[in-house]
Amino acid sequence: MQTHIIVVDDDRDYLEILSRHLESFGYGNIHIEDNPKKAALMIEQGQVFDIAIVDMTMPEMDGIVLLEIIKNLSPETECIMVTAVNEARVAVSCLKVGAYDYLVKPVSKDELNLTIRRALERKRLLDILEFDNKPLIPGLFHEGPFKDIITCSRNMLKVMKMAELYAAGDTPVLVTGESGTGKELLARAIHNAGSRAGKVFTAVNMASLSGALFDAEFFGHTRGAFTGAEKNREGYLEFSSGGTLFLDEIGILPMELQGKLLRVLQSGEYLKIGASDQQTADVRFVAATNEDLSKLIDKNLFRKDLYYRLRGGWLHIPPLRERKNDIPLLINHFVQKFCGDKHKCIIDEKTVELLMAYDYPGNVRELMAIIQSAINLAQGRAISPQVLPDELRTCKTIPKLNYKHPGNPEDVMLSLAEIEKNHILRVYDGTGCNKSETARRLEIGLNTLRRKLQSYGIR
Repeated sequence: MQTHIIVVDDDRDYLEILSRHLESFGYGNIHIEDNPKKAALMIEQGQVFDIAIVDMTMPEMDGIVLLEIIKNLSPETECIMVTAVNEARVAVSCLKVGAYDYLVKPVSKDELNLTIRRALERKRLLDILEFDNKPLIPGLFHEGPFKDIITCSRNMLKVMKMAELYAAGDTPVLVTGESGTGKELLARAIHNAGSRAGKVFTAVNMASLSGALFDAEFFGHTRGAFTGAEKNREGYLEFSSGGTLFLDEIGILPMELQGKLLRVLQSGEYLKIGASDQQTADVRFVAATNEDLSKLIDKNLFRKDLYYRLRGGWLHIPPLRERKNDIPLLINHFVQKFCGDKHKCIIDEKTVELLMAYDYPGNVRELMAIIQSAINLAQGRAISPQVLPDELRTCKTIPKLNYKHPGNPEDVMLSLAEIEKNHILRVYDGTGCNKSETARRLEIGLNTLRRKLQSYGIR
């Protein structure tokens, strides 16, 4: 997600200096303005910025007046005030109006960078807290990194939006959820949506690291560090430098190794086996577990300090049984994936009912395996209940659903795309063609609904 920043100062030379600093921090959408009245007009016309850096003393308009305009019209914008005079009275006035911070010139490059990063973290946190108060989850700014996550569930859309917000920072993120819910998929999306996209993403199963292997695998070793070490070896930290290190099954990591990981998270430094100089770990940590870490902490099986370090951001993926509306979308996705363009896979109505009724203890991974197996067993014929596993065929089905073509009562087998279309159109008609209410009932984003309706020829 790109950050939009506006810098307002009547000193053009200082504007250019701040602009170069911001570019060196990696920010691309920077607007500089030496006329505060023009900046105020941009805000009044609806332009939204994530960060506003405003000089206090300007001839056209006082900085605190501009601050009031920004906070009244765009309260989600975090404002950083800059002044040449260090006065506590002025600083207090700015904070009362709603400024995030108050900096005194000359502002060092490091201080500016740290203040902006903290302001963005605060903004992301406030945006996340606001989700529950909104009827619809805001759409993703960049859908590409999340294209492999198939969902229409409000809870999952919220998780994805939160993931995008966390991706813009660099704090560790903890992903929890049952096995098969897609924790690694979400971790990869966080990586690809952030500033480290294009760099290395390394997935490590922490359950595979024993005490003897941890240091060598995680930190690496130098040539001659021990018998048989004929050359330097990069550990996961060095290999993933600049990228993301995904720590899967973090709840299984033995207590004696948790302290070593905690040290890296706290100091950012580590020591290769056989080396004498510390190295800095430039990695983004994303951890995942299907364990209840709070219960492990109570049993003294997981360090509380490590838990809080890992949980800079927390994302919980709900199980598939709690988002039944995702099942038709996932069936359709897996059918297309495993059938390809050579076959027109048809699913029997009874089969869909059985698939919808099952609880999927293995979650999305189990559903994918069931569909793949059913397609192989069907051999190009309609996917009937006979090709499903025994536990599905004996499952109590939901009330019979009408998946027939309107006007064609003989056709009882439709593709999943047609089933989805019919369902969306029925709900849309039932709301009197109210798009907002339809999106709410379907638990999908309004933009998603608009795209669906547009594909059906409805504007």
